[in-house]
Amino acid sequence: MAVTDLQAGPRVLHARTAVSAAFIVNGLIMGSFFARTPAVRDALELSAAQLGLLLLCISLGAITGLPLSGPIVQRIGPGRTVLGGAVTGGVGLALVGAGLLAGSVALTVPGLFLAGLGIGTWDVAMNVEGADVERLLGRSLMPRLHAGFSLGTVTGAGIGALTAAVGIPLAVQVIGLAVLAPLAMVAATRFFVTGHAPAEQTSAASDGFGARNAWREPRTLLVGLMVLGFAFTEGSANDWMAVAMVDGYGTGETIGALGFGVFVTAMTLGRLAGTHALDRFGRVPVLRATAALGLAGLLLVLLGGSWQVAMAGAVLWGFGAALGFPVGMSAAADDPARAAVRVSVVSSIGYTAFLAGPPLIGLLAEHVGILSALFVVVGALTIGLAASGASRPLLSRP
Repeated sequence: MAVTDLQAGPRVLHARTAVSAAFIVNGLIMGSFFARTPAVRDALELSAAQLGLLLLCISLGAITGLPLSGPIVQRIGPGRTVLGGAVTGGVGLALVGAGLLAGSVALTVPGLFLAGLGIGTWDVAMNVEGADVERLLGRSLMPRLHAGFSLGTVTGAGIGALTAAVGIPLAVQVIGLAVLAPLAMVAATRFFVTGHAPAEQTSAASDGFGARNAWREPRTLLVGLMVLGFAFTEGSANDWMAVAMVDGYGTGETIGALGFGVFVTAMTLGRLAGTHALDRFGRVPVLRATAALGLAGLLLVLLGGSWQVAMAGAVLWGFGAALGFPVGMSAAADDPARAAVRVSVVSSIGYTAFLAGPPLIGLLAEHVGILSALFVVVGALTIGLAASGASRPLLSRP
């Protein structure tokens, strides 16, 4: 049964605001840094290939942190884990700033790895906390939290563009982020409902249920597969939508950027509106409907014949990609006793899409062209659609 704001009480409402801040700041940090990757290349005098390898250090750090974060959350709780991830990420960003000032790749590489490690751990922990708050509210919240992350990313990109325009060195910006991350999370995590390890998670740890057990559960793996399909759909658009418009339809960079903007806007609106649809119709029907919209949008982009039709397809693609990841986090956290390790497993599976997707599509595009290469996304979203039944709730809501 859904709980109104008055029924929820100030503690839960403060926790909702706090976890929203964790999502927004996480996205802001990522967006503001990635908006200025050309400055990284220039400061360290790297080629495009060398820059790609350097940025891979962030992904490697995140992939390392994701499976480790479940047992950490289970032991010390989401609040302390988010704060620890923010501190780790802050230390990493400080190293990156020092590396950029010194023109040193040797300092930047471990800094990026630590930043990715901290952000990945922070990511899992804030999803566990978000699922806990969602459970206490008795209504869908995760899509709105992930919409907050998207808005944070867009805001961060705007900050990056502004600092570049006024000539603020990237090293100064990065060091500012290194200070912002832990300070913001010190303030936010004070209001988490599970600031320490909850009794349910302590019980799960004591009965021997850990990450190894979660990796053997068919439902958890199916939820992870579903998230992988939807995450691949989202990540591919993030990386290749603009290129698809420019190379696939011969448009200018302005139209390419507009296509990306249309996709991100549609996805964010889908997450904001999706909470009501999920509460009214349930996870599985809504996921299946949005996946069908996404498949229709993909086909319009890939087979539409003009950039105008492809732009309409980008809208549907955005709606189709909107809910799979946040709903997967909710599904993984249905049982609060085992939420932490299950969320870490599902996140680890899902984030491989962000790591493997861009190079796979790029490799295919070299041989068959970008629009043909993006047919891989049709297959990924079909897998997400097929596995969406695994998101059916394990427990009834309070």
